[in-house]
Amino acid sequence: MRPRVRHSVAGRIDRTPPRWHFGAHAHEPSPTPAPATDHPSASTPRTPAGRTIRAACAVRAVRPVRATRAACAARTPNAPAVCAFRGFAVGAGIGRELELLRKEVVDDLGDRDARYIRRVIAVQRGLEVAGRALLLAHGWHRNLARPGARRGRAFGRTVWGAGTASLAAAKILENMEIGHNVLHGQWDWMRDPKIHSTTWEWDTACPAAQWKHSHNVVHHTFTNVVGKDRDVGYGVLRVAPEQPWHPVYLAQPFYNVLLALLYEYGIALHDLAVEKVATGEKAQEEVDAQLREIGRKVAWQWAKDYAAFPLLSGRSFLPTLLGALTANTVRNVWAHMIIFCGHFPAGIATFPEERLDGETRDEWYVRQLLGSANITGGPLFHLMTGNLSHQIEHHLFPDLPSNRYAEIAPRVRELCERHGLPYHTGRLGRQVASTWKKIVRLAFPGG
Repeated sequence: MRPRVRHSVAGRIDRTPPRWHFGAHAHEPSPTPAPATDHPSASTPRTPAGRTIRAACAVRAVRPVRATRAACAARTPNAPAVCAFRGFAVGAGIGRELELLRKEVVDDLGDRDARYIRRVIAVQRGLEVAGRALLLAHGWHRNLARPGARRGRAFGRTVWGAGTASLAAAKILENMEIGHNVLHGQWDWMRDPKIHSTTWEWDTACPAAQWKHSHNVVHHTFTNVVGKDRDVGYGVLRVAPEQPWHPVYLAQPFYNVLLALLYEYGIALHDLAVEKVATGEKAQEEVDAQLREIGRKVAWQWAKDYAAFPLLSGRSFLPTLLGALTANTVRNVWAHMIIFCGHFPAGIATFPEERLDGETRDEWYVRQLLGSANITGGPLFHLMTGNLSHQIEHHLFPDLPSNRYAEIAPRVRELCERHGLPYHTGRLGRQVASTWKKIVRLAFPGG
């Protein structure tokens, strides 16, 4: 019998999927890790986050799968582009197959997985320490070097470049493979309070609690449902023909570049949903409280990256500040590229709100499959993407440890082929080109 991970908190693995709470305080994490319990029965219709399909999508009684294009057209006659995906003759039981696959992985979690995430965290912290130390060394070398020494300047530029690259890699790892996935509850089963979704705060401008609401609760429940999933264009981009066109979208190819450079701040403001204040769905006081929380987080980030460490560099203050700014910008652009390539390439389906009416377990999984895209690459590439290069598997099982996505991807692809479903995947260059082509095309009226 394979040994289980031992932990001082409870001495056993918690295999319970995380539960995200709905309501006015949906973004507030539980104060302590949930107690360990047995895995829920696979016969209960659940989303990968552990909620019942009925609760997650606020639907009425479950009805049979509607698999024909004619049935789709009858339900949503005015949205043929949205409902074309209903032409796939998906057999009932695909949800059951995927849940059995999930259960197989959950039952196999153990020491190997715990060692993986602890090793990644150790590597990330080592890269950050090395990056900070090299930037400080550049400052001290500049303070001691003789003015006008050509060899000294070349050495200083090399040290600065190495320090900046190391810090950028550390920030990408922390944001993508560690922070994003820890906050998804992927490592809650370890019952380690230091690597838990209720205690982790990541190195980015967005407060963890707010991100968990906008991403875990809203996006992963209503994936690609126009009008429900605020990640469809992030409220500023038109990425689906079903989104009404406005002249402001003519500029979206340009301000999408700005969004990439400042991506962490765009994500920080994403959960505000200020448009709901005008409709009465959200109180202005709640928005103000969120803004204050964001302000405190941003102040801490700026104090750390743009004040404390640069000050330690002496008269090399500006190069050290520039190193931190460059590292943050590289992380922002990388995260923006990977996220957009997983959600917006050509062929990715979007859905009308009516799609949620009576959505079955099978249909929920099919929506995740059709609304996501993968990126091919090697192990190091997958690591640096936070394994979000396996976006399809992530949307099917957002609470499974990310190191398992590559293992189950061939089986998910085989399942798609058996059920006649597309499995969107491609090289990074192809996905980037496809995404930008869509953003430019949808900047203009029509689709």
